[in-house]
Amino acid sequence: MSRVPLWVLPGLLWGAYAPGAHALALTAIRRGPRGARRVALTFDDGPDPVYTPKVLDLLGDAGARATFFVVGERAARAPDLVREMVARGHEVENHTWSHANLWLCGPRRTEREIARAHEAIAGLTGRPPRFFRPPWGMVNLAVFPTLGRLRTPCVLWSLQPEGLRPVASEKMASRVLRGIGPGTIVDLHDAEGVRGAPGRLLDALPSMLEGLRAAGYACVPLAELLSPA
Repeated sequence: MSRVPLWVLPGLLWGAYAPGAHALALTAIRRGPRGARRVALTFDDGPDPVYTPKVLDLLGDAGARATFFVVGERAARAPDLVREMVARGHEVENHTWSHANLWLCGPRRTEREIARAHEAIAGLTGRPPRFFRPPWGMVNLAVFPTLGRLRTPCVLWSLQPEGLRPVASEKMASRVLRGIGPGTIVDLHDAEGVRGAPGRLLDALPSMLEGLRAAGYACVPLAELLSPA
């Protein structure tokens, strides 16, 4: 039996630790129950001091409540904005401390990224985060033991109108309204992960919210979406 060359081993180990861990991501929450016309709009990468307040105003005008997966270090720099999210009836959840790519983080840094954001959000909002979303949906083998200790499930999405490539605002809104269904978790971005994303979101959000309302959907936070109707 031939031996694996030593120079190949690091790549094999990394493949099992990072990309290989996505088999475990099959346990992540990707949608809610289909029994009621409720959906969850979720916003990643903020809070942004310019764009997030505008998103909050649009949601408020539409009577919609949402979930914000915030980056811990950004939340720590904007505590009043985080508290305003909560005061307006939205959820604030964990999107790591620094928006690191977890494929490139070892176990210790992974735990720090999750736990430090968890503690910061708890301090700002008065309750520990109930959900975690990894940046870009990328996980590794250290993510799930850490989440287990924190009793915080991993939440991905069932509909993402804009991923790593820019998408025009009209197309973003159209993708959401065409793809929506009861229990859908929509992944949006109120700060820059993809260049220009929050500006495109602000242009798309009014028609998106109006279309959801016209179709009879209630926009609710994740905890409400995932609870029995």
